[in-house]
Amino acid sequence: MQQELRFATFNVCNLALPGIKYYEDQIPYSAEEYEAKISWIAQQLDRLDADVIGLQEIFSQQALTDVLAKTQKYRHAQQLGVDPDPDADHLTPSVAMITRLPVLAGATVFRVLPHQLAITLPGVAHPVTHFTRPILHAQIEAAPGLAVDVFVCHLKSKLPDYRSDLDDELPDQTGIAMLRSLMRRGTDALGLRHLLSDIKQVQRKPIVVMGDFNDVADAIPTQMVMGLGKYPLNGVDDRLFESYRIQSRRDVLRDVGYTHIHDNSYETIDHILVSEEFNPGSPTALGEVVEVMYLNDHMAFRQAYASDHGLVLARILLHEQVAEPASDD
Repeated sequence: MQQELRFATFNVCNLALPGIKYYEDQIPYSAEEYEAKISWIAQQLDRLDADVIGLQEIFSQQALTDVLAKTQKYRHAQQLGVDPDPDADHLTPSVAMITRLPVLAGATVFRVLPHQLAITLPGVAHPVTHFTRPILHAQIEAAPGLAVDVFVCHLKSKLPDYRSDLDDELPDQTGIAMLRSLMRRGTDALGLRHLLSDIKQVQRKPIVVMGDFNDVADAIPTQMVMGLGKYPLNGVDDRLFESYRIQSRRDVLRDVGYTHIHDNSYETIDHILVSEEFNPGSPTALGEVVEVMYLNDHMAFRQAYASDHGLVLARILLHEQVAEPASDD
């Protein structure tokens, strides 16, 4: 019998403790609002029933612990992640991972861009040297003898990055602010690509990257993370593949794959990327993405406690020779 792995990504939308001001323009949650939010998130996690879940917009790891305590399926799951940097000028949401599979190596949080990467933004004196939001990495034991490197990310949004030019009535200033956001998102993507390349050069293992990319799969920043496939390692493709596009059981009759709505535009900006080891079309595959599902019905109702993002679930079947433990003979 083939073993199934389930990976999911979920932008929970501002998970913070009650009474804590997480954004200047947002009113802190009351006790009742907090209870409604963590209860709703817990229900969504149980619906996913995934082995590993990447989460974004986490302002408090304690709040996530409170969520897990309300679940039926994740009360004993391992929680990985860190709180936002308290010394920063303002709170920036972090990411987290919950897993029911064993963690082989301690989670690593990357705040600083690798390889001394630094980008100067228009009108900004100091170069960008940090990820907009930290990248989380952990090595997960998917099956006996099979380790998977899992990354959780949340790239810079399209929200214009205003600095001292706060007059958004001026078209040129708005354009510059939008350009800054694009450059920051591209920098996040390039920094993440560097991390992926570093991992592959040490030891070739399956990779899963999931999170809120704040862009569609064809956008340049997303493509930067996926890679070009021009630098194979030991003859194996170094690209990542958007799981939705390579799934082997795609059902076009119920194809409602969107995770965000902006100005009445339906977009998929939350993605699960996999390396060639999980690509059904690869001769070196250890398993295959059989189905990708989007849980987005809640977006039509717009309850205050619900997320403004859809959830993405990828089902992966391991090949039988991989899923079966090695014989002692």
